[in-house]
Amino acid sequence: MSYKKLLTIQDISCVGQCSLTVALPILSAAGMETAILPSAVLSTHTAGFTGFTVRDLTADMDGIAAHWKKENIRFDGLYTGYLGSAEQIGTVKAIIGQLLAPDAAVIVDPAMADNGRLYPAFDAAYVEEMKKLAFCADFVLPNITEACFLTGMEYRERYDEAYIASLLDALTERGARTIVLTGVGYDESHTGVVVREGDGTRYYEHRKIAKGCHGTGDVYASAFVGALENGMSAYDAAVLAADYTVRCIELTQGDESHWYGVKFELALPDYLRMLGKV
Repeated sequence: MSYKKLLTIQDISCVGQCSLTVALPILSAAGMETAILPSAVLSTHTAGFTGFTVRDLTADMDGIAAHWKKENIRFDGLYTGYLGSAEQIGTVKAIIGQLLAPDAAVIVDPAMADNGRLYPAFDAAYVEEMKKLAFCADFVLPNITEACFLTGMEYRERYDEAYIASLLDALTERGARTIVLTGVGYDESHTGVVVREGDGTRYYEHRKIAKGCHGTGDVYASAFVGALENGMSAYDAAVLAADYTVRCIELTQGDESHWYGVKFELALPDYLRMLGKV
């Protein structure tokens, strides 16, 4: 397999094991040259820490992209995570049009909402811009809340397979190509992912670990992208990413001092084995 150059655009939380501090090592372990475009720099992530510092990098992003264009730098894939503003989404769309190699895959994690609510920094105008990005991507990885905001469907905490099928149909009707819907569980002890790829829909269920951990969405998306860019189908990549994320959570359980993320580094040997690299 050729040596690919992938660009990932999301924030840097300097401490907290999420966003770029997760994506860069996982994607590099998957065997890709990984370029980054930071959307912001935070001293820590925002879940559980107080008094954190934030520097928005919106003003720098267009200049970085312009320099890449001047140097004729092209990327074989693009993966987006947390984007801090509608303006940043516009920058990403410009990069898609100008800096990607032919046949480059665009993977969008529309990281903007959970548990039925938007993150505090976002509003309806942001959602409208995210729709434009998500529905032009080759792969979109929403959770159920994000899928509801992207489609206008009612969010439900309790649901059945018919509701999930309707959500996938609504995403498809609005332009989504391949969909990886995360956090789908039909009972209290299981969760999983539903993959809509072409005319087919498949569900992968695994056990749900009761204590959630911050940053697992970033771990999952990064592991998915790494597997996908190693030639796996969307479904196989989704399964691998789920298994890897569960392993990361398992390795973190029991350490009360490590409340802010998962010890994904300890599971990287497992990830390499899953990819068939060792």
